[in-house]
Amino acid sequence: MMQNVHLAPETDDDDLYSGYNDYNPTYDTEELENDTAFQQAVRTSHGRRPPITAKIPSTAVSRPVATGYGDGVTRPMTAVRAAGFTKGALRGSAFDPLGQSRGPAPPLEARSEDSPEEKIRQLEKKVNELVEESCIANSCGDLKLALEKAKDAGRKERVLVRQREQVTRPENINLDLTYSVLFNLASQYSANEMYAEALNTYQVIVKNKMFSNAGRLKVNMGNIYLKQRNYSKAIKFYRMALDQIPSVHKEMRIKIMQNIGVTFIKTGQYSDAISSFEHIMSMAPNLKAGFNLILSYFAIGDREKMKKSFQKLIAVPLEIDEDDKYISPSDDPHTNLVIEAIKNDHLRQMERERKAMAEKCIMTAAKLIAPVIETSFAVGYDWCVEVVKASQYVELANDLEINKAITYLRQKDFNQAVETLKMFEKKDSRVKSAAATNLSFLYYLENEFAQASSYADLAVNSDRYNPSALTNKGNTVFANGDYEKAAEFYKEALRNDCSCTEALYNIGLTYKKLNRLDEALDCFLKLHAILRNSAQVLYQIANVYELMEDPSQAMEWLMQLISVVPTDSRALSKLGGLYDSEGDKSQAFQYYYESYRYFPSNIEVIEWLGAYYIDTQFCEKAIQYFERASLIQPTQVKWQLMVASCFRRSGNYQKALDTYKDIHRKFPENVECLRFLVRLCTDIGLKEVQEYATKLKRLEKMKEIREQRIKSGRDSSGCPRGRRDGSAGGDSGQNCSAGSKGERLSAQLRALPGTDEPYESSSNKEPDASYVDPLGPQIERPKTAAKKRMDEDDFADEELGDDLLPE
Repeated sequence: MMQNVHLAPETDDDDLYSGYNDYNPTYDTEELENDTAFQQAVRTSHGRRPPITAKIPSTAVSRPVATGYGDGVTRPMTAVRAAGFTKGALRGSAFDPLGQSRGPAPPLEARSEDSPEEKIRQLEKKVNELVEESCIANSCGDLKLALEKAKDAGRKERVLVRQREQVTRPENINLDLTYSVLFNLASQYSANEMYAEALNTYQVIVKNKMFSNAGRLKVNMGNIYLKQRNYSKAIKFYRMALDQIPSVHKEMRIKIMQNIGVTFIKTGQYSDAISSFEHIMSMAPNLKAGFNLILSYFAIGDREKMKKSFQKLIAVPLEIDEDDKYISPSDDPHTNLVIEAIKNDHLRQMERERKAMAEKCIMTAAKLIAPVIETSFAVGYDWCVEVVKASQYVELANDLEINKAITYLRQKDFNQAVETLKMFEKKDSRVKSAAATNLSFLYYLENEFAQASSYADLAVNSDRYNPSALTNKGNTVFANGDYEKAAEFYKEALRNDCSCTEALYNIGLTYKKLNRLDEALDCFLKLHAILRNSAQVLYQIANVYELMEDPSQAMEWLMQLISVVPTDSRALSKLGGLYDSEGDKSQAFQYYYESYRYFPSNIEVIEWLGAYYIDTQFCEKAIQYFERASLIQPTQVKWQLMVASCFRRSGNYQKALDTYKDIHRKFPENVECLRFLVRLCTDIGLKEVQEYATKLKRLEKMKEIREQRIKSGRDSSGCPRGRRDGSAGGDSGQNCSAGSKGERLSAQLRALPGTDEPYESSSNKEPDASYVDPLGPQIERPKTAAKKRMDEDDFADEELGDDLLPE
């Protein structure tokens, strides 16, 4: 039953609400379970309540539900206007909570680009972009571009600050952006080695109190002073930075202390360096600090501390996963796929690099301290090996043993080196291969190619993918002359390790031997791309171009070689020879003279320089070169004869006579010297002429007897076998129809000088004291002086030699 319902439409809302407020029945909710009437009502009313209608009865109004809705108006689910219902809704209006019937929303107001705030935002965005571009350019290696971008960012940031000060208050300035711009600029200055500018920029940051934690940048300033070798200031700034870093940043403090220790080592203050590194090893041990501690104790010569420091270095934890982690425990394809994916990921590569660095530090430290910690280096190596075997680096023990053998090699103790290496023949394959490779190398150096080949085979069989073993095997085959097979071994070594420069160089030499010059040139050019300043590679490229008859390219590569090794006398003489073959005598003389300055004992260079001065009619300058040649080859009479001829040509007859007499005392059976003496004594009017004439006559008689013996010993072809005294007989040369002038000259140059003119001696004939000037006649030459002398007489050719007569 509904109570207190008043059918009074004229009553206002306040009276209605007051009526409701007056009706306030009291319910007892505690005894509902025992209320029989309530329980009966609950059981009978379930499912029988009439549905809520969408119509509001007009006859019974207890309370207005929503104002503005008349009879028959659909009652809304809610009376909130934001849901899309309005007071003016008509009967039958569609449900439109999103207000789509009102049409599209009006367009957004366009942002004004001329406003100061918008200009500041755009400029700030541009500064950030420039800083990012600068960092990217630095990471790509373009340091100049990175610096330009950083400078541009600095300029725009200053403009931004001025504009912001005009629009907003000073406290609204973006300090983070200013800090990043200045820090990036200082970093780029430092990367471009503009240290003064970098220090100034860092000072601007450090002195600005508005930048929090800016004092840490003093570490960077200390690094710059360290690069400038201003060690005192570097230590000062490192310590200032250390004071400003709280103790909670333990890792950063350790790194700064490590920098301080390294700086102390550079200044020779090893005690202070030891204090720093000892503190690091007690707080947070690491490989670099341990190695530097060993180095410091080595500098002061403390053996026991070196041992303890080495043990500390060995004990530094690597904190990397074992290789067993990457072995699949089951045949699950998904697990195998995951393990295969992480075998060579970035984390695994970082672990390998860390392990390689640890092994390098330990090996270097062991090689450093082994010779000094005990009475001998062998005992020291044995101690290091025992320590390493008891640590996590067990595999390094074998490498230390091999290093011990290499140390024996450096001390020229080959027997001990061989014995040490032979101990590894029964070890595992990797160590056996390394030892056998070194043994093969040793035997190859001693020209014991059979033993070298045997150990090379052992090394290859132990580890087929060892490029050094394959290279050594190719070397032994190369030494036996089997170039094709040697090339195959070198190719296999390159397939296993494309960076094996030894195999690439050797295969180039092999192709040269096989006359495959194009392939040889390709190998040496590839090697030149790897070893840009290798003198051997540059020489081989020049030599290949010379063999390919391309002198211009050969000269260009030799010029590059001289720029790398400007004191290489052989390269200079080679370049001089190429210019000489091209007809450029002045350039040839320049390089031959430079070669002579650096190595004055090269007989070929001395010959060329002497012939050059003779060719240019400066005989007095040629004397010093022929005198040096006579010192280098004292048994060759031709150099002393050339000296005497130069004295005579320059007008110093007395000096020439004394030189000939000295030659006669050293070579009393030389016919040419006696002829010169007879002629000079006759011209000057000396009494010794008869004595020299008698000796000349006796020697000519002996010469005649020898020639008769030669004639009697001719072979079936009719040509003479040669003369025992080394001088070529003219009549035998004329009677040999198959002989030529070039062949006679070659035979004469292999022997002592002698006349090439037909000469007959008899007891009734006076000795022939005539001679021909070995330097040639002093007349106008249609070609060159040396060339004309070759055409005129053989005596001059015999004195100068083929390589002394430039064409």
